[in-house]
Amino acid sequence: MALNLARMSWPDRVVVGDVFKVRILVQHPMETGYLQDNEGRTVPRNVIQTLSCQWVGEGAPPQEVFRVEPSSGISANPLFEFYLRATRSGELWLRWIDDAGQMGQLRQVLTVLSA
Repeated sequence: MALNLARMSWPDRVVVGDVFKVRILVQHPMETGYLQDNEGRTVPRNVIQTLSCQWVGEGAPPQEVFRVEPSSGISANPLFEFYLRATRSGELWLRWIDDAGQMGQLRQVLTVLSA
Protein backbone atom coordinates (compact mmCIF):
# COMPACT_ATOMS: atom_id res chain seq x y z
CA MET A 1 0.00 0.00 0.00
CA ALA A 2 1.39 3.39 -0.97
CA LEU A 3 1.09 6.20 1.53
CA ASN A 4 1.01 9.90 0.76
CA LEU A 5 2.62 11.33 3.88
CA ALA A 6 4.90 13.84 2.22
CA ARG A 7 4.90 17.37 0.91
CA MET A 8 7.07 18.89 -1.79
CA SER A 9 7.47 22.61 -2.24
CA TRP A 10 9.40 25.07 -4.39
CA PRO A 11 9.07 28.79 -5.24
CA ASP A 12 5.75 29.91 -6.71
CA ARG A 13 7.46 31.39 -9.77
CA VAL A 14 10.05 29.30 -11.63
CA VAL A 15 11.46 30.64 -14.92
CA VAL A 16 13.45 28.69 -17.55
CA GLY A 17 17.11 28.66 -16.51
CA ASP A 18 16.44 29.33 -12.82
CA VAL A 19 18.15 27.17 -10.21
CA PHE A 20 15.56 26.60 -7.49
CA LYS A 21 15.30 24.70 -4.21
CA VAL A 22 12.99 21.70 -3.82
CA ARG A 23 11.99 20.88 -0.24
CA ILE A 24 10.57 17.50 0.76
CA LEU A 25 9.01 16.86 4.17
CA VAL A 26 8.10 13.24 4.95
CA GLN A 27 5.94 12.28 7.94
CA HIS A 28 7.78 9.25 9.30
CA PRO A 29 8.78 8.12 12.83
CA MET A 30 12.37 7.17 11.84
CA GLU A 31 12.63 4.71 14.78
CA THR A 32 16.25 3.75 15.47
CA GLY A 33 15.61 0.39 17.12
CA TYR A 34 17.40 1.54 20.29
CA LEU A 35 14.43 3.01 22.21
CA GLN A 36 12.07 1.18 24.53
CA ASP A 37 8.34 1.63 24.98
CA ASN A 38 6.56 2.15 28.34
CA GLU A 39 6.64 -1.59 29.03
CA GLY A 40 10.39 -1.95 28.41
CA ARG A 41 10.11 -3.59 24.98
CA THR A 42 12.44 -2.43 22.23
CA VAL A 43 10.67 -0.38 19.57
CA PRO A 44 11.58 -2.03 16.24
CA ARG A 45 13.82 -0.15 13.84
CA ASN A 46 11.83 1.56 11.11
CA VAL A 47 13.65 4.15 9.01
CA ILE A 48 13.25 5.21 5.41
CA GLN A 49 15.52 2.91 3.38
CA THR A 50 15.40 4.84 0.11
CA LEU A 51 13.82 8.08 -1.03
CA SER A 52 14.11 9.10 -4.67
CA CYS A 53 12.77 11.88 -6.83
CA GLN A 54 12.38 11.65 -10.60
CA TRP A 55 11.83 14.47 -13.08
CA VAL A 56 9.35 13.66 -15.84
CA GLY A 57 9.40 16.41 -18.47
CA GLU A 58 6.92 16.72 -21.30
CA GLY A 59 7.78 14.05 -23.86
CA ALA A 60 10.86 12.81 -21.97
CA PRO A 61 11.51 9.60 -20.01
CA PRO A 62 11.77 9.81 -16.19
CA GLN A 63 15.17 10.98 -14.94
CA GLU A 64 16.31 10.52 -11.33
CA VAL A 65 17.35 13.91 -9.93
CA PHE A 66 17.70 13.10 -6.22
CA ARG A 67 18.25 9.94 -4.18
CA VAL A 68 19.03 9.44 -0.51
CA GLU A 69 19.44 6.39 1.71
CA PRO A 70 19.12 7.93 5.18
CA SER A 71 20.43 6.19 8.29
CA SER A 72 18.94 5.91 11.75
CA GLY A 73 20.69 9.17 12.67
CA ILE A 74 17.97 11.20 10.92
CA SER A 75 15.21 12.61 13.15
CA ALA A 76 11.51 11.89 12.82
CA ASN A 77 9.67 13.69 9.99
CA PRO A 78 12.83 14.34 7.97
CA LEU A 79 13.25 17.34 5.70
CA PHE A 80 15.33 16.96 2.53
CA GLU A 81 16.40 19.76 0.19
CA PHE A 82 18.05 19.79 -3.21
CA TYR A 83 18.41 22.15 -6.17
CA LEU A 84 17.22 21.80 -9.77
CA ARG A 85 17.68 23.90 -12.89
CA ALA A 86 14.38 24.69 -14.60
CA THR A 87 14.38 23.57 -18.24
CA ARG A 88 10.71 22.86 -18.98
CA SER A 89 7.41 22.05 -17.29
CA GLY A 90 6.74 18.54 -16.06
CA GLU A 91 6.21 16.47 -12.92
CA LEU A 92 8.34 15.52 -9.95
CA TRP A 93 7.68 11.95 -8.77
CA LEU A 94 8.67 11.15 -5.20
CA ARG A 95 8.89 7.56 -3.92
CA TRP A 96 10.16 6.01 -0.73
CA ILE A 97 10.16 2.71 1.17
CA ASP A 98 10.90 2.01 4.82
CA ASP A 99 12.12 -0.95 6.89
CA ALA A 100 8.52 -2.08 7.54
CA GLY A 101 7.87 -2.36 3.79
CA GLN A 102 5.59 0.68 3.70
CA MET A 103 5.88 2.60 0.44
CA GLY A 104 4.96 6.18 -0.21
CA GLN A 105 4.64 8.23 -3.34
CA LEU A 106 3.74 11.72 -4.42
CA ARG A 107 3.48 13.37 -7.85
CA GLN A 108 3.42 17.10 -8.27
CA VAL A 109 3.27 19.29 -11.37
CA LEU A 110 5.93 21.96 -11.87
CA THR A 111 5.09 24.77 -14.29
CA VAL A 112 8.15 26.52 -15.73
CA LEU A 113 7.56 29.98 -17.20
CA SER A 114 9.34 31.35 -20.28
CA ALA A 115 11.99 33.98 -19.70
